[in-house]
Amino acid sequence: MVLFAWQDYKDYKLYELKLEGAEEQNLVRKWSTENPLWDFHKPSRNESVLKVMIPPEEASGFIETLRNYHLEYKVLIEDLAPLVQAQRAENLEKKLLIQWPHIDVLSVFYTHSEINDYLDSLPERYPKRVQVKQFGWSYERRALKVLTITNGDGRRNKPVILIDGTVHAREWISPSMALYIIQQLLDHYVDNQELLQDYDWVIMPVVNADGYEYTHTDSRYWRKTRRPTSNPDCIGTDINRNFGYEWGHDEGSSSDPCEDIYRGERAFDQPESQVLRDVMLHYRGRLNFYLSLHSYGNYFLLPWGYTSDFPDTYQDMMSVADAGAKAIIYSTNGIYSYGSTYYVLYPTHTADFALGVVNATVSMTMELPAAGFQGFDPWVSHIERLVTESWVGVRAMAAEVIRRYPA
Repeated sequence: MVLFAWQDYKDYKLYELKLEGAEEQNLVRKWSTENPLWDFHKPSRNESVLKVMIPPEEASGFIETLRNYHLEYKVLIEDLAPLVQAQRAENLEKKLLIQWPHIDVLSVFYTHSEINDYLDSLPERYPKRVQVKQFGWSYERRALKVLTITNGDGRRNKPVILIDGTVHAREWISPSMALYIIQQLLDHYVDNQELLQDYDWVIMPVVNADGYEYTHTDSRYWRKTRRPTSNPDCIGTDINRNFGYEWGHDEGSSSDPCEDIYRGERAFDQPESQVLRDVMLHYRGRLNFYLSLHSYGNYFLLPWGYTSDFPDTYQDMMSVADAGAKAIIYSTNGIYSYGSTYYVLYPTHTADFALGVVNATVSMTMELPAAGFQGFDPWVSHIERLVTESWVGVRAMAAEVIRRYPA
């Protein structure tokens, strides 16, 4: 429970840049490549405002570069340390109130080991409806577990809705969302039983277990895995760029181990991406809806990410995204953008693999809403708003998939 066992982000600054057109966006991409310590929050293709986190030793050079190019900017936060420490302290304090193995999804961010303990407790509570299976290990030998939820009728080989979370370590709302979905399907079964009548749900709350644990113990804004690379100074690979469908054939990944979007030396060279691949392939032929939970940005992102072309089933998938976006608007007035990943945001790869190799009927990445000071660092008080709104969208999309593709 030591507060200062991790990086405290003393004098780290958060800036906001205003970008005018494609030329300045290309400049930012160039700087991001040349300066791995400049943590740009990757903009969508059409975004004009961009946040960037800069360590203190880089601040003067960063400002000088902006001035040389006459880029408009403002300082949002002068020193991240007190905010990061306050969030950590609040989370640890709230955790003291939890009665294990029961958890309160809405008031605490949990570690990977705590999530696994919770998953392991569920078969005893729901013996006919829940199965926990370990599909493999992370690089640092953490158990990667997958939960299957049924309605308990014993029917085998139903179509599957597969949901994963925490591909990127610092996106803490992603595992919270996965846990909230689990609770809706188990603790609120009566309200959601039609979602389980002819479909099974398979949920993997934490893919990037090592990176996620590292954000709890050492460095809150870590993004990648923790496996060493060919560069001894730069650790980790972006799982989302490590999948073996059109691997490396896009502008949204990097061959530089020091970059946050490093794709690895070859496809599937990370044990975590191998496990997620194996989970997907295990359900090949039954996978009607694949959904990967990320943050942030209010997006439903469809394949393809690596090319400007559209898959043959694009309009069918758009209809599912449309159902989710409309449900959220009606419920909370939240606005989601949706469409081809290539055009809406920047390339992602797990959804491409699910469609292109596993032949999932509908494949999608969901970028959950922003909160906190950087977008992916909400306070615990934000959890309830974020997950309840997001569940409205996920539920509506699942219902649409079930309607369109009956068992």
